[in-house]
Parts: sequence; C-alpha cells; structure tokens
Amino acid sequence: MASNGDGAARRAQTSDLQLLVDSAPSLIHTGKPDGYLDFFNQTWLRYVGRSLEDLQGWNWTAFIHPEDVEGIVEKWRASLASGEPFLHEARVLRANGEYRWMLHHKVAVRDGRGQIVKWYGSSIDIEDRKRAEEQLRRSTLELQRSEFYLGEGQRLAHMGSWAFDPAGFDYWSPELFRMHGLDPAHKPPAVQEYLDCVHPQDRDYMANLVKGLAAKASPFDATKRIVRPNGEVRYIRCVGVPAAQNDSLKKYIGSAIDVTEHELVTQELRRREAYLAEAQRLSHTGSFGWRPDVGELVWSDETYRIFEYDSTVKPTIDSVAQRAHPQDRALVQQVIDRASHTGTDFEHEYRLLLPDGRVKHVITIGHAVQNASGDREFIGAVTDITERKTTEDKIRRLVEAGILGIFIANVEGQIVEANQPFLQMLQYGRHDLVSGRLRWTDLTPAELRERDERALAEALATGVFQPHEKEFIRKDGSRVPVLIGGALFESANEGVVFVLDLSEQKRAEEKIREQEMEFRQMLDLSPQQVTVYGPNRERLYANRSTLEYLGMSLDEWRQLPGNIFRPGWFIHPDDQEKAARAYSDSNRSSGVAYESELRVRGAGGNYRWFVVRFNALHDEKGRLKRWYLASTDIDERKRAEEKLQQENVALREEIDKASMFEEIVGTSRPLKAVLSRIAKVAPTDSTVLITGETGTGKELIARAVHKRSQRSGRPFVSVNCAALPPTLVSSELFGHEKGAFTGATQRRLGRFEMADGGTIFLDEVGELLPDTQAALLRVVQEREFERVGGGQPVHVDVRVIAATNRDLNAAVANGTFRQDLLYRLNVFPIEMPPLRERKDDILILVEYFVQRYSNRAGRNIRSIDQKTLDLLQSYDWPGNIRELQNVIERSIILSSADVFSVDEWWISKRTSPQASRAETSPALNLEPRSEREIIEAALAGTRGRVSGPSGAAAKLRIPPSTLETRIKALKIDKRRFKFA
Repeated sequence: MASNGDGAARRAQTSDLQLLVDSAPSLIHTGKPDGYLDFFNQTWLRYVGRSLEDLQGWNWTAFIHPEDVEGIVEKWRASLASGEPFLHEARVLRANGEYRWMLHHKVAVRDGRGQIVKWYGSSIDIEDRKRAEEQLRRSTLELQRSEFYLGEGQRLAHMGSWAFDPAGFDYWSPELFRMHGLDPAHKPPAVQEYLDCVHPQDRDYMANLVKGLAAKASPFDATKRIVRPNGEVRYIRCVGVPAAQNDSLKKYIGSAIDVTEHELVTQELRRREAYLAEAQRLSHTGSFGWRPDVGELVWSDETYRIFEYDSTVKPTIDSVAQRAHPQDRALVQQVIDRASHTGTDFEHEYRLLLPDGRVKHVITIGHAVQNASGDREFIGAVTDITERKTTEDKIRRLVEAGILGIFIANVEGQIVEANQPFLQMLQYGRHDLVSGRLRWTDLTPAELRERDERALAEALATGVFQPHEKEFIRKDGSRVPVLIGGALFESANEGVVFVLDLSEQKRAEEKIREQEMEFRQMLDLSPQQVTVYGPNRERLYANRSTLEYLGMSLDEWRQLPGNIFRPGWFIHPDDQEKAARAYSDSNRSSGVAYESELRVRGAGGNYRWFVVRFNALHDEKGRLKRWYLASTDIDERKRAEEKLQQENVALREEIDKASMFEEIVGTSRPLKAVLSRIAKVAPTDSTVLITGETGTGKELIARAVHKRSQRSGRPFVSVNCAALPPTLVSSELFGHEKGAFTGATQRRLGRFEMADGGTIFLDEVGELLPDTQAALLRVVQEREFERVGGGQPVHVDVRVIAATNRDLNAAVANGTFRQDLLYRLNVFPIEMPPLRERKDDILILVEYFVQRYSNRAGRNIRSIDQKTLDLLQSYDWPGNIRELQNVIERSIILSSADVFSVDEWWISKRTSPQASRAETSPALNLEPRSEREIIEAALAGTRGRVSGPSGAAAKLRIPPSTLETRIKALKIDKRRFKFA
C-alpha cells in the first residue's frame, strides 16, 4: 500500500510538473540522446498552431524558415556529436503564418557515467531585438550615407564647414581644405597660417575680423580672396554664427563657399551695365520703371541727364510734369492718368522746358507688364529727339521754300489747296483754285488716268502711293512731265501730293539719248567688238561688229544663257580655263580693269584670236555700274607670233647644236675659278656683272649661270646694248604702248617682259645712255617699269646679268655711268680671264674648233701640225677666243690637206689692245691703217650702208651690230658717205 501511495504521489508530481511546463510562457522542448525531439510544451504547440505529433522527431524543421533550416540542422548535429550546448538563432513559423526570430537553446543531461540521457531546450522570441538591431544597422548606414552625401554635396557645391574657438580653428571639413588647395589629411591651420592663405590686399581686413570675433559674439558674412599654393586666386565667402553661453563666446560655427564664378559673373554684369549706360548716353535714350499703384519711379542715369535732374533727387510723376513744356503739360498729364487707370501701353511725344530756357523734344514709350507679385508696372524708354525735330523743321522749311509743288485734294478729284509753285507749274492762279475749277482728274491726260486710279486705290489700301512719273496738262494745253507721290490724311478722304517738275530732267535725258544714239552709231562703225554688261553681269549692248562676227541679232545675243563671266559658248576649249581664271570672283567683285587674249568662235565656226579688255564703271560711291568689254582682232598678229616662235624654236635648236656657247671648253686654273664662282652664284637670284676683254666668252658665262639656276626652264633673253639705236633703246628693253610714237601701231612687249620669270643678259651695258641707265636702275631695284607711252607700272620677275669690256669705275669717275647702277649690277662680279692667261686651254680649244669647222665644211682633218700648235700657244691672242675661232675657221676653209696648219704671217703681228676691242675681222689686221680709216673706207665704198649683203659690215666680215658700235664709239658720221 505504501508503494502504491508513493507511485501515486510521483504521478501527481509529474502531472503538476507537466502542468507547470505547459503553463510556462517559454517555449520548452526536450529531446533524446540521438536528437529526436519527443516533447514540446503547450506554449510551443499554440505558437505554431500544431499538435505534438506534427513536431516530434525531425518534423519541427518544417516550421523553420527555409533559409534557416540548413544552418540550424547542421548546428544541432554538431551539438549532438560533441555534447556541447546548442545555441542558434532561426526564424519559426507562427500559427498566423508570420515568421519570427527566436533564440534556440539546448543543454544535455548526463547520468552518473557521463552519458547523455536527455536534451532540454527552450526557445525565446527575439523578433523585437532583431528588429532593433536591423534598425540600428540601417541607422548606422543612413548616418554613413548622410555623411557621404554631405561631404559630396560640399565638394560639388564648393562649400566647406568650419569651427572656431578662441584658441583657433578646431575643425575644417575636407572640402574646405580642398578649396584652399590644402591636404585634407592635415589638421586645421593656425590663425596665422590661415591669414597667410588670404590675398595680400584682403589680409588686414580678415585679421581685424578675426580679432573682432573674440571681442564681440555676433554673426558675420564676409567675402575675401585666397591664394592657393599654385598661385591661383579664388573668391571665398565665409558665414559664421557664434555659439555662446551666458554671453561668453564658446565657439563660432560657420560655412565657406567658393563664389569665384559668381563673383566673376557679377563683375561681368557690372561691366555690361556700364556698356548699357554708355550705349544709352550715346543714343540719348534713357530707361525707366514705373509702378502706378505706389507711385514708384526709377530712372537710369541717361534719363536723369535728359530731364537734367540731379541723380540724387528721387524722381516722381510730378517732377516729370514740372519739366514738361507748359503747352504740352496738360496732354502729358492725360497720358499719365490714362496709363495709370487702364494699364495699357503708351507712346507720347512732347517737349521739355529746361530751367535755362532751352527746349528739348522727347518721345516716351511705356510697356505694361506684371511683376512676380502680380502687380502692374511699366517698363519704358525716353529718347531725346531734339536733333531729329530740328531736321524735320529744316525739311518743312525746304518744302515751304517752293522747290516742290504741293497740293491737297480729296478722293473725288477736287484740289482744295495748293502752294504757289504748283499753280505756277500749271499756269493757274489762286482765283482758279478758289473757284473750285481745279480737279486733278481733269489735269491728267486721258491715257494716264488709269495709272492715277491705281495710285488712288493704293493710297486707300495702304495710306500712301508710291512715287511715279506722269504728265499734267497746263492751262495752255501743253504738257509738263512730273514726278508725284503722296499720302492720305487720317480722315482718309483727303491727302497731300508732292509734285516735282521733270521738264529740265526730261530735256537732259532726251539730250543724253541723242548722244547715246550717236555714240552707238560710232561704236557700230568701230572695227573693235564692244559689249556692255550690267552690275549683275546681265547683257545690255553689243555693237554691230560683235553681232556680225557672232552671226546673231542683239535680242538673240541678250537671250543667250550665262554671261561673259561664265565662258564656254564662244571661247575656244583650250582657252576656257584661262578665261575662268581671268573672270575670277576677285576681279568681278573689285571691278579692276584687266585684259586677256582668247580665241572666239565666229558665225562660220572658225576661231580667231582677240585681246579682250575689261573696264569697269563705278558710281560716286565706288559701286560697280557697268562692265565695258572691247575685243580687238589680233589673229594675224598671233599667227605671225606663232610662226616667229616656231622659227625661234628651230633657231634655238640649231644654236644648241652648232653654237660654241653650248658648253665651256677648258681646264685651266683661271677658268676653273670662274666655273667655281658660277656654281656658287647660279642657284641664287643675285645680279651678276661679267667683265673681261672682248671675245672672252662673256655671254657663254651668262648662259652657264642661267642653265644652272632655278630659272633654266624659263627664257634667256640676250640684248646687245651697244647695237640698239639710242632712240629705240627704251622701246626695245621696256616695250611700248600703241600710239606711243610714230610707227607704234600696236602694243609691243619689251625684252624685260619677254624674259619674265627667266634671265636677261645685257651685253655691253656700259654703252647705255644716262636716261636708259635710270630706267634700268628702277627695274633692277624695284622689279617694275613702265612701257613707253604707258602710265601703269609693269611688274616683272627677271634675273639681270650684265657684261662689259669697259672700265665702269672709270666711266663713273668721268660721269658717263651711274654709280648707283654700278652698285646694283656689281652684286656678284665675275671677271673672265683673257686667252693669254689660259695657255693650258689653247690645245683643247684648237681641237674643239677644228672638229667643229671641219664637220661644217665637210673636211676630214686627221691631225694638227705641231708647229702650228707651238705658234698658237706662243701668240698672246689680243682678240681672245673669238680671234682664235676666226683664225681656225679661215684655215679650215683655205686648207686642202688633212693636217691642220696655220700660216705664220696670219698671227705674226700683235694687235693693240684698242684694236682688239674693235672686234675687227682678220682682214683689218692686215692693213697698217687706223681703225677709223678702215671703217670710213668701207663706208665710202658702200655709200654709208652698214648692213646687208653689200654693206660695210659684210665687206669687213664683221657683224653689223659690232660695226655700229664702233661707228658710235669713234663718232663717225656715216650719213656723209651717202652722197659722196
């Protein structure tokens, strides 16, 4: 019985324990050693809303959040294996379907042997704690984000923050460091370090401000300049407020913002305001703002100047009315009152009476707007129009002076008023006007009334009718041409008409037409082809020669598409590109006269050469009015030039093959020195002066300089100055215009123009006369000259090479040669050595000339006699290479053997230096007479004739140009032999 009683007691105790566990608010559960959970108290079951069977074993995992199952199971198995207490957080599904965080805790119960016999556990709801932790985490992140945004905002806004206490700065934001160009990793600067960053001109101001902060705790707002370490200047605005306790300063807290861009914009605005004020001053236009509701009036500086009030006086509507002229004051007040009450735009013209009695005319324009507060205000301008009014008054006086006829008429045709000039113009009196008999419709011829009706319709539609020409019938029945224009009055029933008498103009125009007809007849009779074009290149006129050549009428020519500035219809295809360059935009727009040589197709389809001269006509303002084109037929001249050019080409080819000047022959030291100087000067454009005795080959040297220069592909023009007649030297060198002198039937290009882009060789330059020397100096110095008879300078690009056998320094001394010209020519001197100083070259020269002349004579010279070589090398050759050439040529002609030899007596007598300069033939050396006697004897035998087959030059076997030079040098009058 006792045992039964003990068992009952235990069962009762167990039942009480079960009841206690089920009634506990904690979620309690137990488990077996293998992890099988065999018990969950009622609190657990109510929490999940399930029975014990639904949770026992491992079924409880179905109520764990899917994301937490793996973790809690892994942790539970680890505790089962180690026997360590189990502690883990996981979310549990409540009966209402909500997951809540719970802290799960299990501990093991062991027997006396230490074996686990049971697991006891509990679960505590930690949802609120978890949420608090999450909120704390979010708050922390939000705080960090706010700090980031604040720092980034300060960086983007160029704004920093700071804290300042009596000891100095204790905080600078990173952006404030960057604004000052300092490293944010450093500590805030001391006060003196900060002041060192301030611009020197603002430093004292900021130092006093910092001192004042400690003395008086008050807010401040200051802008100053700082200088960054790299020297850049920035504008910084600082705003600070005190943080004080019991009137004791504890700290200043503030911000700083980089306002550099704002400050620069402000300065720009101030500058623009200054520009606007200056523009108003120059245009005499002031601006104003007016608020009628409060009577506020704002003026610009120019408005003050127009009304002549002191700028310190506050403007009012009364001050405006006081300045108004007494006769206009009432009307001004009406405009002000109407604008104030209706709020509509206004425009009013009135006078100002100034204190000194002067009167100004002004016009005021006001525009009504609404400001940001919705209040109405006026913005406007006032302009001083005194000058315009003065001009209008002058015009009115001009009209009253009687220059124009003026009448007032109604739309029915009656003239109701007219000035005296109009009545006199039509031979009527004022009594005719008063009687009402004058009607403008009756004064107009019947055939012109339709035009008057159109003018009246135009006036009724627009208020004005455009000026036009017509005729009025005078009282005597004659007609007077007039120009009329007019406008209707505001009533639209009457209007004013201005009449200008065109009688004198018409007579002048008729005279001009007659003159024009006469001029056209003259143009039609002209052999030149003349065409006229308008300013827009429209076709206006072509004379008869042009139309006959083209084979069309004037109307057909005018209707051709395109214009002269777009060639292609009549221009030869090969000349179209040249024509397009000539008709360039620059020539068309500038209206510069120019000319071009072109081939133009005629009516028969054949092309002929024309020189087309373009001349522009401008009005008094320089605007282009007409293009006049004159075309001259130069076809025959061009064909002659082409033929001459072909002959020149053939002649040049022959010269290149046969002339001794094709190449320089010799290897002596003096000649090599000359060649070295040629190689140095040839690539340049420097002027060269070649000196040396006659016959040394000076022209050969000039050609060598040309061929080795950059101008080798351009012309080489050789001129013997001594051979040119004195009266024609300028024409030969510089060309002449048509009509420049008797016989100048057309323009002729001079030698300098022929050599443009190339080289001109002036041989015997010492023979030029003084006036020609002056012209030559201009060419050499300025690269320009004027043709004989011309007035326009001609620019050329020519290299000048001169040569002479004279002593130019001596010529300068005796006044026959210009010293300045010598300086210009003698930029690079080359002295050609005489043949007697080139003994080493004689053998090579002899072989060269023997081969040359034997080939020309068809002879076969096998060798040269040694005695002849010794003789030639021992001779001094006063005539130099030319004398050697003549001797060899004569020997080839006279010799019949195949061995070249020279008779000793041909060169046994030395020729004096003066005789050598005469360039006489060998025949002259045979006579013991003087050079003058020889030349005079030859002239006497030819009756003064120099050139030609029977001339003295042929008789003496020397070139005619050489003989002319010697005749001139010896001052022989060849005319006296003509009738001897």
